[in-house]
Amino acid sequence: MAKKIMVVDDDPIIVKYIVRIAQDNGYETCSANDGIEAYTRLQEEKPDLITLDLQMTEEWGPQFYRRLAKEEEYKHIPIIVISGLASRHLSIRKAVAYLAKPFDPVELITIIQKTIGK
Repeated sequence: MAKKIMVVDDDPIIVKYIVRIAQDNGYETCSANDGIEAYTRLQEEKPDLITLDLQMTEEWGPQFYRRLAKEEEYKHIPIIVISGLASRHLSIRKAVAYLAKPFDPVELITIIQKTIGK
């Protein structure tokens, strides 16, 4: 069974791009437009890894992460932060990686493979 990646970003172009990268490398995907939707989908989808934007129109990435980290069932899910914010002070300290937009797709897939395998 393929591992699943949840893409959380409010930019549909970025979501489509990351989903394509993941699917082209054999991963299943799901997506959410903000932290509120991501938290709801999390319960349905049970992803193996999450890519997370920091700044979104509704609930921001750090707010979503704080809720996620409180849940025993979900706090182990690795997070890759992918953000256009210049400052990392809003970032997630326990993220496995931080990629600035625009990012290198080869770097992203390398991080994913090292984190959850193929």
